[in-house]
Amino acid sequence: MQRQVVEVPGLSEVFRKSGVPLSAAIKANGFVFVSGLPPMDPATGAFIKGDVVAQAERSLANVKLVLESAGSSLDKVCKVTVFASNAGYFKAINEVYQRYFPHNPPARTFVAVGSWPAEFDIEFECIAVA
Repeated sequence: MQRQVVEVPGLSEVFRKSGVPLSAAIKANGFVFVSGLPPMDPATGAFIKGDVVAQAERSLANVKLVLESAGSSLDKVCKVTVFASNAGYFKAINEVYQRYFPHNPPARTFVAVGSWPAEFDIEFECIAVA
């Protein structure tokens, strides 16, 4: 089994500087495993705050960036997990999500969570074919 850490422009540096022990993604056995990605600006490391639609846009743009850095793409995603701080955001998140996965969307789980150690309301993780 080959396991490769994926280096992602901007995000990998932000994660290293934050001291959080994670990789944005790992490639292994023909798959890409993408960590939960919050609405973080990869250029500055700052979180997008406020509107959940803007947060979902940034988080999914991060997912796209990570997948492309791994040699994959959104159309190769098999499974997505959505973590949100409020189940009431379901409709707004779906509106953004449909723009990123307009045809044959991947399997998905939506989970409402209590809190995170930073100020954001959403995070996406996924598994894709490499």
